[in-house]
Order: sequence, then structure tokens, then C-alpha cells
Amino acid sequence: MNEPAQDPAFRNPTLSPAERVDDLLGRLTLDEKIGLLHQYQAPVERLGLRPFRTGTEALHGLAWHGPATVFPQAIGLASTWNPDLVRRVGEATGDEVVAFHHKDPQSVGRNVWAPVVNPLRDPRWGRNEEGYSEDPWLTGVMGTAYAGGLRGGHAVLKTAPTLKHFLGYNNETDRCVTSSGLPPRVLHEYELKAFRPAVESGAAVAVMPSYNLVNGRPAHLSPLIASHLRAWAPDDILVVSDAYAPGNLAGMQGYHKDLPEAYAHAIKAGLDSFTQDDADTATTLGHIRTALGRGLLTEADIDAAARHALSIRVRLGEFDPATPYDDITQDVVNRPEHQRVAREAARQSITLLKNDGLLPLTAPRTVAVIGPLADALFEDWYSGTLPYQVTALAGLAERCETVYHEGVDRVALRTEGGYVGASADPAGGPLHVGGERSCFDVFDWGGGAFAFRSCANGRHVAAGEDGVLVNDQPGPSGWEVRQTFRIEERPRGVVLRNISSGRYVTVADGVVRTTDDPDAASVLSVELVESGAARAAEAAAGADVAIVVLGDHPLVNGRETEDRATLALPERQEALLKAVHAANPATVLVVSSGYPFAVTWAQEHLPAIVWSAHGGQEYGHALAAVLLGDDDPGGRLTQTWYRSAAELPDLLDYDIVASDATYLYYRGRPLYPFGHGLSYTRFAYSDLELSSADLAEGDTLTVRVTVTNAGEHVGEEVVQVYTHQRRSRVKQPLRQLRGFVKVRLAPGESRTVSVDVPVADLAFWDVTRGRFVVEDAAHKVQVGASSGDIRLCAPFRVRGERIPPRDLTSGPLDAADHDEYDGVVLCDAALDSGDAVRSTSPGSWIAFRDCDFGGEDFGGGDFDGDSADGGPSACVLAVSSDEGGVVTLRLDDPLNGEVAGAVSVPPTVSRHDFVEVSTPLAGAAGVRDLYVVYESEGVTVSGLGFLMGLRP
Repeated sequence: MNEPAQDPAFRNPTLSPAERVDDLLGRLTLDEKIGLLHQYQAPVERLGLRPFRTGTEALHGLAWHGPATVFPQAIGLASTWNPDLVRRVGEATGDEVVAFHHKDPQSVGRNVWAPVVNPLRDPRWGRNEEGYSEDPWLTGVMGTAYAGGLRGGHAVLKTAPTLKHFLGYNNETDRCVTSSGLPPRVLHEYELKAFRPAVESGAAVAVMPSYNLVNGRPAHLSPLIASHLRAWAPDDILVVSDAYAPGNLAGMQGYHKDLPEAYAHAIKAGLDSFTQDDADTATTLGHIRTALGRGLLTEADIDAAARHALSIRVRLGEFDPATPYDDITQDVVNRPEHQRVAREAARQSITLLKNDGLLPLTAPRTVAVIGPLADALFEDWYSGTLPYQVTALAGLAERCETVYHEGVDRVALRTEGGYVGASADPAGGPLHVGGERSCFDVFDWGGGAFAFRSCANGRHVAAGEDGVLVNDQPGPSGWEVRQTFRIEERPRGVVLRNISSGRYVTVADGVVRTTDDPDAASVLSVELVESGAARAAEAAAGADVAIVVLGDHPLVNGRETEDRATLALPERQEALLKAVHAANPATVLVVSSGYPFAVTWAQEHLPAIVWSAHGGQEYGHALAAVLLGDDDPGGRLTQTWYRSAAELPDLLDYDIVASDATYLYYRGRPLYPFGHGLSYTRFAYSDLELSSADLAEGDTLTVRVTVTNAGEHVGEEVVQVYTHQRRSRVKQPLRQLRGFVKVRLAPGESRTVSVDVPVADLAFWDVTRGRFVVEDAAHKVQVGASSGDIRLCAPFRVRGERIPPRDLTSGPLDAADHDEYDGVVLCDAALDSGDAVRSTSPGSWIAFRDCDFGGEDFGGGDFDGDSADGGPSACVLAVSSDEGGVVTLRLDDPLNGEVAGAVSVPPTVSRHDFVEVSTPLAGAAGVRDLYVVYESEGVTVSGLGFLMGLRP
């Protein structure tokens, strides 16, 4: 198009990024600009533009590119309640990303796909370990800290952090086709609140939409990308798709008829980069060109997306003569400083859940270290390759005498033709059937998932792509985990079913393989060679104390693509724990997991329980330091630990307000509350002071409290400040975290800490007017060691707004802006924007509280229309339905309230083809609650309008 100038402006670092992008964009041809819209951006050799790749995984250290420092999982980092430490982890990770990029720029890009800031609404979510907290504010704090470390402190970006996954994403079950129903309050007060801080501060410069739909519309087409994400950002942000998600728009989701149409709508919605078909860009870019040819896109649309891609590259310093990061080399990878940060992060993440005085251990002579996680560290899907491993056993063995047992059963599997045997070759071989007994160790990872490790060579059994079982794997691994099996009872024994393939284990021609035919499955007799629980109990009985390390395998029963069905410990792991405790009452349970477990038996019977996420390479050193009292356990829980999954709403119910979910609304008694974590010392709280007991909008409340170490150990306390609004038009959280301070105090030491709470932070989303509001109301400050351990309280008042009744004369009501509902789902009102409400069964309803119908309410609906003073005379509803139906308007009660009107809904062409139907309003006067009652299933209402005039 234009030949480059001698000194092109886009290479001039003294100009603003916007000026440089303008210059570069103007030099590119349309086809060159289209080439920027894929994960693998094409080079433009005539301008000296190199290839550019988005998407380097760096959730808790650099992943997928070889050994690099592995820090605790994200949930563990958040459990430190130390944003500065989390930022330092981000800085170290960013340095290692740059080092690998310098080594191999084509494979390791500097657009990093981290952090994950989805609030951890439900602990059954398979990707729980990737997030930070069930509290959206705390999630925002930690996400901003980590992203800030990744991006660096210079104007030139070290890396370009990407927030994942926008929006309403907490289920793996059918994740590409399920729709997350987000009512306005949940959307604005919970979901968006977690994303805003990192974007608004500039810590994150890119965002990835999620696989799911939100209110019936694919997240990759969300209008919120433009209306909120880009409105928050101080600079351009890059929106990158999740892997293969664009293809779903016309595939599994069937939202658009073909990919050119789908991709056009995605680009218009704000998607800038397509992660589709791996490095094969031709197909994706071809669809974009087809969309241009059809007139579905304009060059201006391409320019907008290309601008966002180029802005990131300019700000990364790609076109600068030099950057502050040019001297970073491979020497930074796993350097001692990063190892120290990893160890400190692991130490501060370790959370003491219960302690009857057994901890810290005092000069134990012998410690029994027991369990399937006692001498193992696991990598999760988004962790790096461990450069070294310090397990719980290794960390304790450096400090004291230990005895060890894995605590798993050793069995032999016998068929009618003989025993299942395995190769002793270190590389493994096909399993076979013969006369010689061979043994396997059985690992129970919960959810009915078992793994078998061959005793012949210490390798796990996997089902190969050809169906043959081979003992050649170090353990469960890979995206498609082929090393786990279900054990199904049969009349004469058991059969094994490979979880990944769903195929049954059989024997054919002496070789053990899988088959689709359940009737062809080989029935196995399981012979117990050695009881892991019994042997572990023997080891524990002779020790001063037993440390039992249990938990999850990050790639089994709770991972990407797989949610958990239960919160219980794996059955055989709990049986092991009970056996060890029976042999030695001085038993400590150490849980290593990426999510909460319902350890109710342990809480009732054991003297001490410790939890941490999978803690990275330095886990064992950190754990030993805490157990032996060198350090105080610094962790606090960032999500509620429930007693049972029965206490949780449906996994797909995203309305935390209506379902009483998370610590914000949960009214039960959890096993461990949000913020919980004990110390080896005791802390006393005193002298709670508020800067004012009477505040106005725009003010800031300062909360001061004195904390004293009243015990005998140096200890760390996380002073947590919550508030509760005592009166409101709407259902308010029972308590809500507003700030915290982590302090380290010597015995007898006191410190006064303060937390600032802007009154604006007390706002909630007012569905009647579509904005945040600070209500005129009484509030209470609650200060304590957790949400369930409040030590001091103080009242204050906010002089805010009084929410008036809904003014029906000011404009139509959006159906989605209702106050309450039953039996309905939120759905899309149009392809591009707007929400509507669809009934799922006859008798479904939505309620609009405090509607001002004008006139005077004489009660009982006994109203003379001639006395109306400007109230509405009719209601017009925008409706759609495949088969038609009836909608009734009732006052004050959905079942027995007087009927104010009714409409017949005709069948419509499509779900987005809304028609207007109207009904006269009878008997409505004054301020009343309006119920829209769906008498038929499958009727959708997008809005209600009101016509003024005398009522009939």
C-alpha cells in the first residue's frame, strides 16, 4: 500500500502508543490487517514486522515450555492474603517468560494468558484451583497484583497479561452449551466486579471471553466487551478467544448459521484475535474475508480489531530500539531468588484449619509420613515443569527421623485365564494374562476414579490410542487422561472401565485391551496382596506423630472439562486416615488440594488439620517449617468450606443472591468459614474506632482497630473488615469483605491497623433505575479473624438515596430488571444485545416491586378508573413464543393477586421475533407489586410499556 518511510513513526518510542499505532495501521494493506486477527499473526516482512503469537500460559509460573519455577496454585497464592507477595510471584513469572521468549520467540510469546479472575462461586467447579476467591473484591485485588507483576512497572510492558474468562464461567459440565443466568445484580455486584480492577488499573491489557453463554448469548459475542471492558480500560485492550471457541458459534452453540456470519458478529462485538485451528490460519482468515465479501464486515471493523492487536505489540516495545528487558536471560529461570519467593508463597499459603494443641510439633523423635500425596508433587494442567521437587516427606526428612508409607492397597487382578501381568521394562509394555501373579498399587482419586501403578516397573497403566493397556506412564497426565478407570461391580467380581474412552477392559489373545462392548468385559477377581491402611497404621503406631497427606490429583476428578459431584474425600483416602488415627491419636491431616473438601470426620476426631493448595517445588520445605514451628501458618481461606455438597445450590445456578450462595448470602453453618485460618498464637482485638458514625456519599470511612499478640509465639494475623447494611429495599449480603491487613506480631506486641472503606463501595445495583446506588441506611462494621469469627462491631449511618417506587411513566420496564422470579430463565432478546425472560413451566413469574400506578389505592383493587390522575391505562408487552400462550398481570401475589390484565401471545417466527400485545389495566392504583405470570411454557417477554390515559 504505502512504502515505509526511512524512520517510520511506529518505531519512534517518543510518540504515544496511539500515534504509533495510527502510523503502522495506515501502512498495512487490508489483507495484512486481516492477518493480525489470528493467534498466529502473520509477519509483514516489507515493514519488518515479525510473526507474533498470543497465548503463553503463566497461571502460577511459566507453563508448557520446560522446567521453570513452579509457585503454588492460584488459589494458594490468594490464600496468602498478601497482594505484595502475589505481585512478586507475578514479577518472577514475567521475568521467566521474557527469558524463554528471548530463547525462542516463535514458541513463547509475551501475551500471557493469566490471571483467572472468575469468582469461585461453587467449589465443585473443575477449575477451582485456577481462581483466587469466592469474593469478587478479593479476586480483583489478587488478580490486579499478579497481573501487575506480570506486566512490570515500566511504561513498556514486560508481558501483556490476559484476564480469563469473561464471563459467568464456573462449570465444566457442558460448558460450551450451557448458559449462565446472570441477573443484573449478580452481573454488576459479583461477576463484573472481579474483572474491573485489573482492567481499570491497566495491570491487565487483554481479556479472554469464556466458552459458555451468558443469558443465552455466547460470551464471545457479549456486548459487555464494548460497554464495560473497553470503557474501563485506560488504553486499548486486546480480546483473544479461548481455544476453538469461535468455531462453536456456528457449531455446538448453533448461534449463527455459518462461520463467516459468526466471525463477523464476533469482530463487531469486540473479538480481536481468533484462537482457532492451532497454527492453521488460512481457514479462519478465509471466513473473515468471506464475511467482508458478503458485506457483513467493513474495513473499519477490521481496523478496530487490528488496532487492538498492534497496540499491545507497540506497548510491549516490539518496535523500540531497546527495552528495559533486553538483558533478561535464562539465568533468571529458577534462580535462588525465585526459589525463595516460591518457598515464601508456599509457607504463607499454608492454612491451619484446626489445632487442639498438637501443632507445632515439639522435637518429635519419629514422624510417620503417610498417604498418596506424602511423597509426591503434582503438576496441574497450567503449571510449569517442576525443576525439582521437595515433597512433604522430603521436607520433614531433612528435619527429623521419618518413616513412610504410601497407604495404598496392593492388589493382583485375576481373570479366568490367569493373572493380569505387566512388563518389568522401565519403558513398560502391553499388559498380558499369564500364570505368574503381578501386583498393582491402587490409587483412589475420588469420584469413582482409580489409577493402577504396576509394581513391576513403578509405572501407571494407561489405555493407549489402540486400546491396549500399557504400564508406561509416570501417573495421570495429559489433556486426555488415559490412566484412570472406574471399578464396576459384577456378580462374579468387577470390571474396569477406562474413564477417558468409556471402553471396558477385556482380554483378547492374551493381551489386555479395551472394548466398546460391556458384555465382553473381563470379570476380574481382586486379590488383596497388602492393605495400605493396615501397613500405614503399623508405621504410625510406632511414631510420635503421624502426618497423613491426602487430597486430589489435579488432573483427575476436578479439572478443566470435569466438575466434581461431591466434596467428600476419596473413600479409600478417608479409610486410610481413620486407620492411622486409630493406631496413633496424635495424627495430623494435611490436605493438599485445589479445592475444599468436606473433612467433617476429621474435624470431629483429629487434633489438627492443615490445608494448602498444591504448593509448587518448595512445598515440602514450607510445610515442614510450619509443622515444626519455625513459621506461623500464614494462610487464610478465600472460599467457604461446606459440610456437604447438599448445602450448595445447583451447579448451574449462578444467582448467588436468590440461592443464598457464597459467604455473602449463605445462612448455614459451614465447616470452615470464608477467611478462616488459625495461628499458633492468640490475638486480641480492642479499641475499634470509626472515623465517623455518620457519612455521606463521597466520604470515606476509616476503620481502626488494635490487635495484640496475646500468646507465646510470633504470629501472623489477617485482620478482616466486613460491613453489613441493616435495612434495604433489596436483599443484602450478610457480611461483605471491605478490606484487610496482614500483620506479624511478636508475643505481647500490639499494633493499630486501619482500613479505608469508600462509601461508594457500599453501593449496590438498583434494578429500578439501572445504576449503582448508595442507599440511605444504617450499616454495621464487623472486624475479626474471619467472616465467622467477628470480634468487634460498630454501627454507622450513610446518608444516601431513598429508592423511589418504579415510575411507570418514565419508560418501559426491561423484563430482566425484575426484583424476584420463579421458574424462568434469562435469555437473549436479540443476537447482538439485550436480555429477555423466558418461562420454563406454566405458572412461572417475575415480580416488579413497588410500581407506582398513580391515583389512590383504596385497597382490594376497588378502584374507580375515573379517579385516575395520570396512571397508566394499558400495558404493552414485547413477547415471543414458538407455540403461543397467555401472560397474566397480577397485583401483589402471583397466585391469588387480583388480575390487572392478560394477553394472548401469538406464535412468532423466531425467538428473537418479538411482537407487541397489549391489555387494559384494571384495578391498579397506588404503589403495588406487579407480577407477570406466564401461564404457558416457552413464552418470552423482553419488556413492558405503559400507556397513559383514563382506565376503562
